[in-house]
Amino acid sequence: MEESYATDLLSEATSSVGYLLKDRVAHVRDFLDAVRRVAAGGTTLDPEVVAQLLVRRRDDPMDRLTPREQQVLKLMAEGRSNAGIMEILKVSPSAVEKYVTNIFLKLDLPPTTTDHRRVLAVLKYLGS
Repeated sequence: MEESYATDLLSEATSSVGYLLKDRVAHVRDFLDAVRRVAAGGTTLDPEVVAQLLVRRRDDPMDRLTPREQQVLKLMAEGRSNAGIMEILKVSPSAVEKYVTNIFLKLDLPPTTTDHRRVLAVLKYLGS
């Protein structure tokens, strides 16, 4: 299964969507049922696709971030300071600090005296 195809497909539309694996298409009756369901505005997802997407969701801390937190982390990865993020997003300094704090919490990056959490968060972002 190509997980990125399924993710892209599901992020674009929520109705009239279908994603079946090749072995499911081999069962003609199942395939025709799926085509009818999608044609009627429904959704058909192969159970294996759903299982793999759910496992990824459960395991990837990046998925815990809100869209705004993801945007802030992307700007951090571009080398922006809090002031730079504030200027680009047109938000207050306390809002940026809140987003950054939430990013650290959601990515399981507790404060330490030996690690730079901002760098660790960016590394997680780049690795996702």
